[in-house]
Amino acid sequence: MSIWWSLHLRREAASVPLARRLLMGTMETAGVDPDVSYELSVALTEACANAVEHGGRGGSRDPGGAPSEAYRVTAYLDGETCRIEVADSGPGFPGSAVPAVPSEEAEHGRGLRLIEELADHVQFGNRSGRGGAVVSFDKILKWRDSPSLLMA
Repeated sequence: MSIWWSLHLRREAASVPLARRLLMGTMETAGVDPDVSYELSVALTEACANAVEHGGRGGSRDPGGAPSEAYRVTAYLDGETCRIEVADSGPGFPGSAVPAVPSEEAEHGRGLRLIEELADHVQFGNRSGRGGAVVSFDKILKWRDSPSLLMA
């Protein structure tokens, strides 16, 4: 079974629970184990919160003409894997690496580390040519005993 969806969301705090609810509903319908769904939803929440906080350029438009006050969330459930990508139009990550693991006193950066802990494979990078950060992560899915979605 393959399911995918993509959302173009405003950089507003209210958009984060919308993306999370859509992911949780998709996972429940597909029959994904609730613990796996929860872990992915927390990772998605962290990635979206990062895009909302850091992903814009003060009302300007990106080279494609879209407002930079938005970000994109794409989710793919394909076979045994879920892949999620969150892309924004902000300045992106500095250099080619994500900042070092933050100290306990640090106020920023812990969400990215949480994503690394919850997902099986994580990539942090910058969009080429257009600017903006991209956070993508995969997780191997586990299934409930009886999926809600009937396979045709």
